[in-house]
Amino acid sequence: MSNTKVLPLLEPEASEVVAPCCPPLTERPFSAEEAETAARMFKALGDPVRLRLFSAVASHEGGEACVCDISDVGVSQPTVSHHLKKLKEAGLLTSERRGTWVYYRVEAPVLAAMGKLLTIAPAAA
Repeated sequence: MSNTKVLPLLEPEASEVVAPCCPPLTERPFSAEEAETAARMFKALGDPVRLRLFSAVASHEGGEACVCDISDVGVSQPTVSHHLKKLKEAGLLTSERRGTWVYYRVEAPVLAAMGKLLTIAPAAA
């Protein structure tokens, strides 16, 4: 049994408007919960190998990548699996097993939420 929590980066809405995990950094100070959520996401991406794997999946043709196509990041296969697991635990990747291979995907709402987090909030009128 794992005590790892999956991060709720988004709250799905019927209109499919992306709701980020946190407000833009320039909008207001984060609550303790928002800061913890964002920190987990950034911590997962703070490792160069994980960032390369995340980028490889996000930029792969078709929006998903087989582990066999993205494992050439200069570390052993077990280490690649470890880093992919950490990205999944942070809520940044999803995966699906197809036969003997695992395919990874970065959901578009996750990228949109990350982008909104790092945007400058519009000035109050």
